[in-house]
Amino acid sequence: MQHGIHFISGLPRSGSTLLAALLRQNPRFHSGMTSPVGSLYLALLGEMTARNDFSVFLDEKQRQALLSGLFTNYYADIQARQVVFDTNRLWCSKVTGLNQLFPRARVLCCVRHLSWIMDSIERLARRNAFQPTNIFDFDPSGTVYTRIDDLAHGRGMVGFAWNALKSACYSAEANRLILIQYESLARAPEATLRAVYEALGEPWFAHDFDNISYDEAERFDVQFGIQGLHAVARKIGAPERQTILPPELFQRFENDSFWQDPAFAARGVTVI
Repeated sequence: MQHGIHFISGLPRSGSTLLAALLRQNPRFHSGMTSPVGSLYLALLGEMTARNDFSVFLDEKQRQALLSGLFTNYYADIQARQVVFDTNRLWCSKVTGLNQLFPRARVLCCVRHLSWIMDSIERLARRNAFQPTNIFDFDPSGTVYTRIDDLAHGRGMVGFAWNALKSACYSAEANRLILIQYESLARAPEATLRAVYEALGEPWFAHDFDNISYDEAERFDVQFGIQGLHAVARKIGAPERQTILPPELFQRFENDSFWQDPAFAARGVTVI
């Protein structure tokens, strides 16, 4: 790809939309919310397995060329002038393949304390009290306990992302990851972005942290059944607040921020 590609992934409600909104202020960068490329990537992978009788006619070189071509064709016009940042939580589960397709690409992984992620999603669910959401299969009968269980399940919105993130962080490609803590981005955005630019080897661009614009997600959130899921405030802030989760639910995830363990530094993952 002419101007290069990187990926935004990690945990939900951890700043990925905010990060994309900031990066797109730089005219050299193209970034946004979740693109369709990830779903197309999975579909193409699935059709190249043995469940398709004709997959025997594909060798490894052809498989890689088809997958690489997906990115090249989707971003053909954009790549002529900008570096691409493609967003999808599934990318953490595909770092081995991405590393082979794009050896120079980095994966920006937004992370946050899981208890506060659960709290944030529960707040959204209550804010949309009269509109059951796709996150919980449009089930109107749930409680905070069933909702947290659904989120934490291995195929749930948070559980899948957390498992994918941890798998990537302990993989052979761990040094391709850049973990961006939500607290760092919210409380010290310029220092955090400067560290990201340095890790990417990109020249610094002066961002406007008091005038952030990102209004493309409203239609998607309405269809998803939970307005505000990708909303970005115009000015960055990190207000202090009490959790709305029952104590045992909040405490359930308090030891899951593995990236803060001093022993994790030996994995070679950049943590900002």
